[in-house]
Amino acid sequence: MLSDVSLDLPVRPVLPALVAALRSAGAGVLVAPPGTGKTTLAPLAVADEVTGRVLVAQPRRIAARAAAHRMAALLGERVGERVGYAVRGERRSGPRTRVEVVTTGLLVRRLHHDPELTGTGAVLLDEVHERQLDADLALAFAVEARSALRPDLWLLAMSATPEADRFAALLGGDGPPAPVVRASSALHPVTRIWAPPPRPVAAPAGRPVDRGLLDHVAATVRRALRERDGDVLVFLPGAGEIAAVAGRLADLRAEVAVLPLHGRQRGADQDAALRPADRRRVVLATAVAESSLTVPGVRVVVDAGLSRVARMDLARGLGALVTVPVSRAAATQRAGRAGREAPGYVYRCWSPAVHERLPAQPEPEIATADLTGFALELAAWGAPDGAGLALPDPPPPAAMTVARETLRTIGAVDPDGRITDRGRAVVAAGAHPRLARALLDGADRVGPERAAEVVALLAEEGVTGPGDDLTAAWRRLRAGVDPVATARWRAEVRRLRAALPPAAHTSPHGAGGATARGAAPLTDDLAAGLLVGLAYPERLARVRRPGGSAYLMSGGTAAELAAGSGLAGADWLAVAVADRSPGAPTARVRLATPVDEATAREAGGPLLREVREVAWSGADVVAREVVRLGAVELVERPLDPAPAEVSAALLDGLRRTGVGLLTWTPAARALRERLAFCRRALGDGWPEVDDAALVDAAPVWLGPELATARRRADLARVDVAAALRRLLPWSVAARLDELAPERITVPSGSRVRVDYADPDAPVLAVKLQETFGWRDAPRVGDGRVPVLLHLLSPAGRPVAVTADLASFWRTGYPQVRAELRGRYPRHPWPEDPTGATPTRHATPRRR
Repeated sequence: MLSDVSLDLPVRPVLPALVAALRSAGAGVLVAPPGTGKTTLAPLAVADEVTGRVLVAQPRRIAARAAAHRMAALLGERVGERVGYAVRGERRSGPRTRVEVVTTGLLVRRLHHDPELTGTGAVLLDEVHERQLDADLALAFAVEARSALRPDLWLLAMSATPEADRFAALLGGDGPPAPVVRASSALHPVTRIWAPPPRPVAAPAGRPVDRGLLDHVAATVRRALRERDGDVLVFLPGAGEIAAVAGRLADLRAEVAVLPLHGRQRGADQDAALRPADRRRVVLATAVAESSLTVPGVRVVVDAGLSRVARMDLARGLGALVTVPVSRAAATQRAGRAGREAPGYVYRCWSPAVHERLPAQPEPEIATADLTGFALELAAWGAPDGAGLALPDPPPPAAMTVARETLRTIGAVDPDGRITDRGRAVVAAGAHPRLARALLDGADRVGPERAAEVVALLAEEGVTGPGDDLTAAWRRLRAGVDPVATARWRAEVRRLRAALPPAAHTSPHGAGGATARGAAPLTDDLAAGLLVGLAYPERLARVRRPGGSAYLMSGGTAAELAAGSGLAGADWLAVAVADRSPGAPTARVRLATPVDEATAREAGGPLLREVREVAWSGADVVAREVVRLGAVELVERPLDPAPAEVSAALLDGLRRTGVGLLTWTPAARALRERLAFCRRALGDGWPEVDDAALVDAAPVWLGPELATARRRADLARVDVAAALRRLLPWSVAARLDELAPERITVPSGSRVRVDYADPDAPVLAVKLQETFGWRDAPRVGDGRVPVLLHLLSPAGRPVAVTADLASFWRTGYPQVRAELRGRYPRHPWPEDPTGATPTRHATPRRR
């Protein structure tokens, strides 16, 4: 076949070495930069050497179709003759087909169905460096199939990046690494032009792309059109940014064709972007144009420097498309698009310094994506944990745990992770396991045709059209408003119907959907909601306030409809698509349909719980019976709880709120401080009375009160001082007043209260004249701790603080006496206070 192609591309000189390597080792790695022709020429060279069909696996449908068209054109044939393709819902190949281009997902399906790949002589895995989930699985399954069943099968991994050692080792299995063949360079040079924005722009970081950057990209496109010849290929992160930049270039449409290119377009629109035109073109593309596609006429690439990747929020079960900086490897890929047909130019909308800080490689999908389908594929292959398979990276344990739990919930795997008969039916459906579950379980309830139609709408990207109303999109597809989208959708409907078990095809309920158990038929709205709820029960959502746009999903995540949504005010929604940007407080509903509560209960049956709740809630005990659908409360009834339940709830309130729930009178506070002093001064024989210890010991010292209390107010009436004494062992209770006396009798005869707030230094605040006659400060704690005397003036103001009274009388008192005797002449100020008579009174005035 290669001899029928005269086109000389840089990969051609190394093809003999590649064929020789495959002939000797049976496996190999071809490393060739973008634009060298590896995707189009290598399959033809391999087809000349093997007797069976050559399967070429591409990660994207658009790339599979484009590669087949390119090879067929080089042979001067139509697609479907010696070169064909097969993607989900579409196949163009025939008995003469030698090279068939398929998606990696379809190759995985074929390996499950026929691990020997009967009739296939070689498998070529293109763009393995992109590390998509299906590509990783296809590589792992093909390596094991070749090792165990088909040692004669040629297996070739093709990559546009130079990091080939990992793939060579994987293809080599237990033996030496597979040989690596390299094509030296691209066909034409590409000149880099650094074109950073004139002003700083905000990094995406979960927010929309900065409008300033989109303005700059549009301005750079205009600059490129002025400075260079040929068509311009512009890389943007998503369809929204493509539309925004197209709007900024609308005034150029008279001279230039502005064409979008992304994965959710209709096939005809994608083909239009890949065909030459009669005038200059500006093709605004996502990452689908990075590899395996030749956009004819392109001499200039404008790269915004951003990419959009899927990330999974494992806690909420929600995915999000996150905008991130492009990797250096992907930037090289993009630049290569400008040099496929002639010398080209790439305008990079960032600086060389920023370029050095970009990640070297894109993050593999296995590190960030939902692994539910991946885990089921492994289970279907017989390797639930992937052990022993040639996976480039092991799956993250947390994501696999969540994936396996989802599969167990829908009955696809057993507790050990092994696939069940139901799991094989899920795999046979060829859709995400959640959607396959909805198809299988919903067919009997709503009819196989409607089940297939709704699941096809959810599975087939790009057919829903604008808006967030799923049922409206369903009606548009049925009506054929967009004939191409309807055709794609109906092809998927036929495929899904064929995947249903035979019993579903002969369901006596037809499209009407009444079940054998006598349930009433469902309207289209409710049928769609039931199917969505079966697929995503944790996304059944109830409005927070009547007429509003804020919802609570049964999984516990808050969600918001877009402003102006026609779904606002619906009491219940079945949410098919929602995402939550990092840091955002709520998820954004992208696609949903209204349902009623009965349908939500039916779809989310496993989430229904009827529970008794006697618990501390905020500020008091709440006792009720609650019916919940996950996190959504459906019914609440008051409950007369048992005393033990109330006691447990009040204890929980104490743990959450602290002992501040109790009323601490001065007497209770003083007793607690005396006990804390005894614990500090005398040790373990005395109870701990800090907050944590009191809460832990509450069943002991508050036991009788907790047994009779019914609410918070009852705790507030507890005599805390009396209750605290229950903490005292009998052996020390009688000595409390001796060791930590509440009051001390001073020389004047007054009984003065001791302040134990600081357990290291109890304080006795007393007027100085009342201490005359004391030579030393009194002691407490079995004589171990001197009392800290706060000596007061006759007016009650502090004049000295001491625990060493003898020293004070010698050195401090003379100064105090000199300062205060004139101010308080009616009070005694003897020279020798240790021999003076103490008094609490002043000398009477003379008449």
